[in-house]
Amino acid sequence: MTEAVFRETTAEPRTQSVPLSHLSLELGHLYMEDFEAGPRRLREHFAQVGPWVAAARAAAEARAGRRPRISTCFLIDDYFTRFSSPAELVPLLLAEADRAGLEIDYLARESGCAVTGTVPVAQAVAARIVESPPPGSYGNRPPAAQTGWLANGERSPVARAPQAMKPAAAWQPPQETAARRHSVFLDVELWSEDADGRRTWSCPFLAAVWQLARLGLLRAEGEPLFTPDPPPGGDFPDDWDELPSLVRLNARADPFAAYRTCSVLPNRFLPVEHAVRVVLDQTEVDTAALRQIAERSAREGVPVPDSVADRVSYVFYAGP
Repeated sequence: MTEAVFRETTAEPRTQSVPLSHLSLELGHLYMEDFEAGPRRLREHFAQVGPWVAAARAAAEARAGRRPRISTCFLIDDYFTRFSSPAELVPLLLAEADRAGLEIDYLARESGCAVTGTVPVAQAVAARIVESPPPGSYGNRPPAAQTGWLANGERSPVARAPQAMKPAAAWQPPQETAARRHSVFLDVELWSEDADGRRTWSCPFLAAVWQLARLGLLRAEGEPLFTPDPPPGGDFPDDWDELPSLVRLNARADPFAAYRTCSVLPNRFLPVEHAVRVVLDQTEVDTAALRQIAERSAREGVPVPDSVADRVSYVFYAGP
């Protein structure tokens, strides 16, 4: 006889769903030196971005078979450096986008990918990293949670002094786990720590968090993270910390999160985004959120790839 097991329904966390667009289209991910270069630099950026935005919209429409829901976003680096203020930079950014015929629906701060409100988002994502052991490995390297480094394969073994009467071990190359004939090995630094143990998250890791946010896959005890706030009343604040992590600038915008993402970026971001894929491929995402999105996208006739990394796409343009 099988005994019945009773549970309080409140004991099982409920994963809250989020509104979803078909595509989250990133119009830029610039750093303070780009803003410091003045309006001309932003003007050049949006002039390069415009044609690719039109192409990404057309591709999304072809995939959806109808008018797709598309939201645009822009990420400002206020994590590694602080320059000027939202009150000065945000109006400049919006004016130059408008000059190019582009509208930014959502504005995000990169520091929000580290901590949003009181939630240490980056730390929570780091705790979900599950390293893929390369074939034939014996666990002889420390885990990423200890070292802060994550690889997409097997590193070269460390050369050691040979014991007496034994030859030195021959050099061996690193090996990509999913190599196609030849390896493209990558070792990603997730964070660094100072002498006092204070952690600074790396640009690739924060960019991976950013992608998870745009895909609607970030949860804390079932509650969605990185949800948009309305813009502040009146002028933008003088301090970056007073600006929400994610601001909805366009009241008519489609949802921030989406089934897929596309980012239009200068080609100097290519190495960073390669590292983002390595992180996403080895991050265990909330299974309930994944299931919700898979079911909803299938009902709409636009199923998403099983791999989270394969839901992310890019356009890289030649630029400074």
